[in-house]
Amino acid sequence: MDIRSKRLAFRIYLFLAGLFISSLVVSNLIFQKFFYWYPLDIKIFGVTLFELSVGILPYPVTFLITDLISEIYGKEKATNVVLAGIFASIFSILIILVSDALPALDDSPVDGQTFYKVFSKTPIAIFSSMLAYLFSQFIDIQIYHFWKKKTKGNYLWLRNNISTFGSQIIDSFTVLFFLCFFEIIPWEIFYGLFLSSVIFKIFIAVIDTPILYFFVFILRKRFKIKKTEEIDFY
Repeated sequence: MDIRSKRLAFRIYLFLAGLFISSLVVSNLIFQKFFYWYPLDIKIFGVTLFELSVGILPYPVTFLITDLISEIYGKEKATNVVLAGIFASIFSILIILVSDALPALDDSPVDGQTFYKVFSKTPIAIFSSMLAYLFSQFIDIQIYHFWKKKTKGNYLWLRNNISTFGSQIIDSFTVLFFLCFFEIIPWEIFYGLFLSSVIFKIFIAVIDTPILYFFVFILRKRFKIKKTEEIDFY
């Protein structure tokens, strides 16, 4: 690969990493608002089945991006993005804690009490999400590359969905467990939220498969790499 192509590949990698990190951090900042995503009144374990936090909306993007990076750039570079996401999460916790500690001016558009109400639970949410994310993303990458090697680069849809399904179930269980443990949400709604989030994430994972195929096709064609090859921009 020539120098110009390597530079382009690196810029695309940085763009994907930035999108990944922003999706991860934003999902933790907006999690306290809930919405109803399907017009059916179905209850399970006493909870309306499809009531979910808006924080779940950008989260599936992170798994799509790690699968795309894994496919095109390899396991190491996907792992580096995951580690960068952990650092960004820790940094965002520190910023929120410092911002909350600073006294608000009397004429501040957002007073200290409102700021505290919105963001006081965010550090715990980020901590919970970070642990869940750490487990699920590494599992996603490991499963993805296991099946990529097993299928010799074929059946992209298979490794994308198997890795995402497994990791999303682990992610949903872990983050909800810690949110209940820290009394952010009551244990009574744990099973309903868990089932709702898993169904939603699997639904999104199925939808994002053709999107993954599209971008993999574009990048392979642009950089002239085969199914078993990965881009090295160093």
